[in-house]
Amino acid sequence: MTISRSIETITVSAARVAVEAALARGAERGVAVVAAVVDVGGALVACLRADGAFAASVDIARDKAWTAATFGASTDALCEALAPREVLREGLALRPGVVLFGGGAPLVVAGRVVGGIGVSGGSEDDDRACAAAGLAALGL
Repeated sequence: MTISRSIETITVSAARVAVEAALARGAERGVAVVAAVVDVGGALVACLRADGAFAASVDIARDKAWTAATFGASTDALCEALAPREVLREGLALRPGVVLFGGGAPLVVAGRVVGGIGVSGGSEDDDRACAAAGLAALGL
């Protein structure tokens, strides 16, 4: 029996690149956002809050990243997948840390989730675009 295994996860340097790219996209769009990156287990690796971003967006961005990393799907895709199952969707939405609206995306390398990015502070479209910029900066 094997009692341990190696787990691939996001590096600090990559997380930094992703959150900086997300904030830069927010600035381009005229929106002050918070971007957070978590590792494959959902622990915070990097978080940046743009000047003027809402303080509440720190927790929301982290929760979006956590949701995306632990479920292995974007927060949008997760919500859509749960749409036909209202009881399940509502039950998950009540769980601490679960976010079911746009702005969270898993970080996937070679088919494996290595973390998640979450952005909060703008509209859902702004948050999605900023998260996508973080992914793009990593070549994902």
